[in-house]
Amino acid sequence: MKKLNCWEVKQCGREKGGAHEQDMGICPATVETALDMVHGGRNAGRSCWVVAGTLCKGQLQGTFAQKYKNCEICDFYIRVKSEEARQFVLSATLISKLMAK
Repeated sequence: MKKLNCWEVKQCGREKGGAHEQDMGICPATVETALDMVHGGRNAGRSCWVVAGTLCKGQLQGTFAQKYKNCEICDFYIRVKSEEARQFVLSATLISKLMAK
C-alpha cells in the first residue's frame, strides 16, 4: 500500500503547483525537509500535525500546542497512526527533529 501525504489525502491544493498555491500559499508541511521520510512521507507530509501553519477545515492553524487538539481527531492523523502502528513516531520526537535543524 502506498503511503499518501496529507496534501494527497486532504486535497488542499497547497503543495507546489497545487490549485491553491497562488491564493493560499504553499503549506509548510510540503516543504519541511527536517521530517522527510518520517512515516514514509515526503517532507512533513505524514507528520503535518507538528508543523505550524497548516490548514484544518480551511482555517490556518498555529503552533503545535495551539492545534494539536484538532490534529489528534483528524482523520489523516488517525490514518497515519493506524498505518504505522508500532513504528509511529511520537510528536515529541518529531518536534525535536524540527528544533534540531
